[in-house]
Amino acid sequence: MEDDHYVVLAESRYKSEPENIESPMRLTLSLYFTLLVLSLVSIHMAEAASLPESKVHIVYTEQPKDEESEAYHIRTLSSVVGSEEAAKEALVYSYKTAVSGFSAKLTPEQVTEMQKQPGVLQVVQSRSLHLHSGPGMRSGPAIRH
Repeated sequence: MEDDHYVVLAESRYKSEPENIESPMRLTLSLYFTLLVLSLVSIHMAEAASLPESKVHIVYTEQPKDEESEAYHIRTLSSVVGSEEAAKEALVYSYKTAVSGFSAKLTPEQVTEMQKQPGVLQVVQSRSLHLHSGPGMRSGPAIRH
């Protein structure tokens, strides 16, 4: 019984020896792969940091004639961002009821170009306003005395 156990151990050692020969090569390939991935990640991060930040802007336009509002907005945006696909990605919302316009993610350079486009009336950066309550302000229905 002990001899069988020894044979298994001997086979195990024999089988692991070829793996040990390949081990430095595997380690080298693993290191190269890791360095490649880290290099690609750092290049991507550097490129992202150098790009100007896009912010949401509201673009007020003239009412389109003989064209659906959203198609007109995408066409106007395409002329600034370069393609219809890029315009669809940048478009946040298309206003059609009370006003004609759209909101889109634009860089400062794109805002400047957008202001020059025919049919564009105004471009303003979107912002959120938060209501605050404090002492002396009532919440709920007004109380009559």
